[in-house]
Amino acid sequence: MGSTSGAAKQDTPVAEGTRPARRRLSVDQRREELMAAALELFSKRDAEGVSIDEVASAAGASRALVYHYFGGKQELYVAALKSAAAQLEARLRPMESGCPLDELASGLRRYFDFVEEHAAGFAALLKGGPASRSGEIGGIVDSVRNRLFRLVMRQIGVHEPGPVLRITLRSWMASVETAGLDWLEHRDLERTELEGMLVGQMVALLRAAADRDPQAGQLLGDLVGGNAP
Repeated sequence: MGSTSGAAKQDTPVAEGTRPARRRLSVDQRREELMAAALELFSKRDAEGVSIDEVASAAGASRALVYHYFGGKQELYVAALKSAAAQLEARLRPMESGCPLDELASGLRRYFDFVEEHAAGFAALLKGGPASRSGEIGGIVDSVRNRLFRLVMRQIGVHEPGPVLRITLRSWMASVETAGLDWLEHRDLERTELEGMLVGQMVALLRAAADRDPQAGQLLGDLVGGNAP
């Protein structure tokens, strides 16, 4: 048996509000830790309501270190969102391993894998307050949406959508974003059920669009053939 003094030392509670002990980390590791702490805080409150001191405390770092690495809160916010955006985009690169409908379902699974594993980053990226929708922050969010739009088109085999199909696909993407945020908040629906519902929504939207647009009708046929969800 181990000594009781060692056990006592291990079980000693840390006083509430005490800053976590600092660890020796590389520059990249420390930056990643600070960005992760920032994303967690920014996912719960607007950036304007989060202080550098809070980020530093959450990461077990000093205020001076945050300024040293990022220069200020806005720079930290931008870096953190860019990191979340890069991770999401990497996760959603098409696998090109099946039919268009299978590719769409696979992309949704990977999307919600990211939502579940990186909840703070996802929420901070898409749920910011009004101030985050302009300037560089708005540019990051718009860039992510535009790249994801192109990824979705690649997954379903579309190169140049006309106006009806473009609006249809962007409407579906907005539904997926909203579903991700709602699921993070409530988690009262099985992921597989949610993903299946969203695939069904894509088919339903294409059916509505097919009455007005031959391109949407062609895509609907390519996606479902004779077996619609």
